[in-house]
Amino acid sequence: MPAAKRRRICTNDWRPLVGTTGASVIGVVSDTHGVLRPDVVDALAGVDRLIHAGDVGNGTLLPQLEQVAPVTVVRGNVDDEAWAVAWPTSATLEIHGHKLHIVHDLALIDIDPAREGFSVVIYGHSHKPAIDFRQDILYLNPGSVGPRRFRLPVSYAVLHVNRRSVRPVLHTIPPSG
Repeated sequence: MPAAKRRRICTNDWRPLVGTTGASVIGVVSDTHGVLRPDVVDALAGVDRLIHAGDVGNGTLLPQLEQVAPVTVVRGNVDDEAWAVAWPTSATLEIHGHKLHIVHDLALIDIDPAREGFSVVIYGHSHKPAIDFRQDILYLNPGSVGPRRFRLPVSYAVLHVNRRSVRPVLHTIPPSG
């Protein structure tokens, strides 16, 4: 995608996340496919911001997430209805001096994260939670908090960000019943 079409988007006004401690906690979800689990909402209560890496699944889910924290969202391959048309396919945030790039499908990334100076690339699509480092860049897939697929866990991530570091933590939701 041309640089002119890449843009930061969130459903609330974006403000730098600089609190009294100089640190922020960012909740990261993906592939909800229209399902918002109450235990995930409870677990994310108190985060400073939420990032949704696409495949939201329906137009009513994002306003529910906004009750938890301001949300930055990118469009996934299932987000093809009118309510998602305005969402970008990628987004960029800067938090405490760290640049984060968000895209749904890592195979479709249209930039060189190292050349662009990114600290973190967040993606979804595969439903497989992952924390990888390549060229000193954190690649984070929070997995899926939507319907369980195959034998993959239901999972999300939390990023602890301060001026010196970005620390990812993956969390799994135990199967119910």
